[in-house]
Amino acid sequence: MSEPSEWLIYRGAGEPHGGITQLPPPPPWRDFAGRGDNSPHGEGGTDDGKDGGDGSADRRLGGYRHEAELHRPGAEELEMINAALYLRRPLLVTGSPGAGKSTLAHSVAHELGLGRVLRWPIVSRSALQDGLYHYDAIARLQDVQLAAHSVVGTNGANGTNGADGTDRHDPSADIGSYIRLGPLGTALLPSEQPRVLLIDELDKSDIDLPNDLLNVLEEGEFGIPELERIADRLPDGEAEVLTDDGKKVKIKGGRVQCRAFPFVVLTSNGERDFPAPLMRRCIHLELGRPDHQRLATFVRAHLGDEAARAGDDLIIHFLERSRSELISTDQLLNAIYLTDAAAPAGRDRLADLLIQRLDRPR
Repeated sequence: MSEPSEWLIYRGAGEPHGGITQLPPPPPWRDFAGRGDNSPHGEGGTDDGKDGGDGSADRRLGGYRHEAELHRPGAEELEMINAALYLRRPLLVTGSPGAGKSTLAHSVAHELGLGRVLRWPIVSRSALQDGLYHYDAIARLQDVQLAAHSVVGTNGANGTNGADGTDRHDPSADIGSYIRLGPLGTALLPSEQPRVLLIDELDKSDIDLPNDLLNVLEEGEFGIPELERIADRLPDGEAEVLTDDGKKVKIKGGRVQCRAFPFVVLTSNGERDFPAPLMRRCIHLELGRPDHQRLATFVRAHLGDEAARAGDDLIIHFLERSRSELISTDQLLNAIYLTDAAAPAGRDRLADLLIQRLDRPR
């Protein structure tokens, strides 16, 4: 076993050194550079190339997920997921931190080939419009003013007509350049196959957001007032806007109407109750505390079979503690990765430092 100091990169000695070059590759779930040639699959991106190039599926599902294919979700979990798919209803998933709520959305998108998961992380200030679209009125006003000054300075006039007699500086012509659809708005675009939308940690929202979501999730459509007001002045009534994927799409008449209702996953840590109208519109799935097999599969998917075997004692200890303490599987991954990669003396002590109970008094 290595001495405690041998694995340390920062040593607190006050002397500059090149130790940063000795830092090993990041854990798969913290690798933001995407997949490279040294990945388990030996190729960039995911197996199916439908991760959107940002590595999000690999971070959620694990770089070694092909080694975890023997694991299957429980019968109830499968039934509720398929019920949501069949009924075109949102799936409300509750469970303790690290239970795999967010991973579920990525797993469905991966298996069914539904492309990149659209993710809307909820905070206390989140409002419905944040998920639908953003209109940058200030940038548009600035650009209109700059264009007007430019025309006056060049031609001594306030307008410039094109060959067809139209005003090339009609402020309504380029309004779509200042509108970007949010994750929810992008998920509701008309398409032949549903998109997967993850509304993460809804219980972090203010009291109004769950109720505000009701009409949009029920009707599968919404309007963009900035476009609806001038639809008759737009070419063919259409405006080209940017999506959450960074692509341009045309919106007709200022309204977005889905054709295939998205597979919507709302996650909650169970920190609050939701209004009855939202609950009756959702399929509810509660993820219980994972058992040894599920935890081992979880570790194997992210770190590989060898790390799962080496960390089996930490998995057992984690299960014992989880019976009376609130701890997260993310903490278990951190502990197994660090104790395996660094192999420091005092392995159990370091693991206990990393897996601290989340419900302890502050």
